[in-house]
Amino acid sequence: MANTLPLAMLIELAQNKTDDATRRLGQLQRAQIGAAEKLALLIQYRQEYVDRLQAKMQEGVPSSHWRNFQNFIGTLDGAIEQQRAVVAQAEARLNHGRSDWQHSKRRLNSFDTLADRVRQQAALALGKREQRDSDEHAARQFQLRAQALTR
Repeated sequence: MANTLPLAMLIELAQNKTDDATRRLGQLQRAQIGAAEKLALLIQYRQEYVDRLQAKMQEGVPSSHWRNFQNFIGTLDGAIEQQRAVVAQAEARLNHGRSDWQHSKRRLNSFDTLADRVRQQAALALGKREQRDSDEHAARQFQLRAQALTR
């Protein structure tokens, strides 16, 4: 039993670490999804703005509006590129978090496998001990009967 206590502690620690890694992975997934959604919104907004300008250009657009449009599209393009970088960073963090979680899960599974082996060995040892005790008891009973018959 003294050997299983440290193993139980290791399993508990590994379980806690796996739980923490799972929570972090969930947070990283939500952050990545949020960043990707924001990027999609920026791209959609840019496309809608371009579509509106094209519709207005058919009516005629003053040059000042055209310059404002170009400046605004440039600003949107800059924001889109920045958001693409944010998405790439979020994906990298997500991949790292996924790797951490997998490592934690493998470690926990290793400890669980080891604990199963310890339990199997203990059960086997107990079975052998019970069989030995039963054999000894039967041998004593046999000796007692043999002695009783010889008297």
